[in-house]
Amino acid sequence: MTLAAEFGYGPDLWGVTASDSVKGYLAWGGPPRDPDIDGTIVPSAAGGSLMFTPELSMQALQAMHDKFGSRIYGRYGFVDAFNPNTGWTDSDVIGINVGIILLSAENARSGNVWSWFMRNAEIPRALQRVGLLKYGVRPAAKKGLRKAA
Repeated sequence: MTLAAEFGYGPDLWGVTASDSVKGYLAWGGPPRDPDIDGTIVPSAAGGSLMFTPELSMQALQAMHDKFGSRIYGRYGFVDAFNPNTGWTDSDVIGINVGIILLSAENARSGNVWSWFMRNAEIPRALQRVGLLKYGVRPAAKKGLRKAA
């Protein structure tokens, strides 16, 4: 799903996740492309991705801050959402969205959040059961399967 051409998103300006909008609260996303997506940017989408894409996410957050300044960033951090194409800016700063940015930033800084999370025995077990592996770990060959000719 690419929205860059339609809304002017790019490597420095992106972020779609559930948020406030000019139409109220929307749980937008995709794929498939959600018809409610109107170009609104949600900073917590980039901020919450810091643990997965630290360079890209930090670049996007810094660019948002540099380009839109106090219009989207204030005493408590980023507003929930804004639309650079229409000029709409949310007046709310929502704790759960600020929270994911803070957790992701701390994890990018120290790695502690992920470490603490993974200490819960249920988490590694659940990840294994759904087939997710640590980066760089190759799955063992399954017994009883033959190599295709």
